[in-house]
Amino acid sequence: MTIPHALLALLMERPKFGLLLKEEFEDRTGLMWPLNVGQVYTTLQRLERDGLVSNSDEDGSNPGQRLYQLTDAGQAELLHWLSTPPAGTSPPRDEVVIKVMIALSVPGVDGIAVVQDHRRQAIEAMQSLTRMKLDGDDLALLLVIDSQLFRLEATVRWLDSCEARVASGAHFTPAGRRSPITAPAPTNPNQKQNQELIL
Repeated sequence: MTIPHALLALLMERPKFGLLLKEEFEDRTGLMWPLNVGQVYTTLQRLERDGLVSNSDEDGSNPGQRLYQLTDAGQAELLHWLSTPPAGTSPPRDEVVIKVMIALSVPGVDGIAVVQDHRRQAIEAMQSLTRMKLDGDDLALLLVIDSQLFRLEATVRWLDSCEARVASGAHFTPAGRRSPITAPAPTNPNQKQNQELIL
């Protein structure tokens, strides 16, 4: 997740203090991604260094706190980020994918049992999230739960595919004879600059 851009988005409404940014970020993401207040202030310092936010001197009504506001450059960066798809130069490192691939390739490990364990855990997580969804009406929480449910559904489908491929007799090819997986290079020349802002 790109915390810097989320903070820029929150500052688009009006200038805010760091603690308020932390609280609003957690509230708007359904409390699924808690932030350390130190991380917020470190990120704000980097954004200020890059000219994307500025801060005013201490506010008389809130001694010791600085009010952060979005600069024109920050607004341009935010709008650019919102309209640019994430870079996809290589598959993301998914812990379940790595565990299953290792389990299926290491002698002495029951790879199919590992696949089935992860499928069961994913289905249990989906059931738990579905119960949460039925009890809630907060839009942020519901959107996050939907995202998690779709991700878990994709994981279950992938695990089913793993088991089917093993059953069909597919096997690992030595790495020296395999081409790495890469996605097309981004066509946007500012893509690299965007990636540098992600913590």
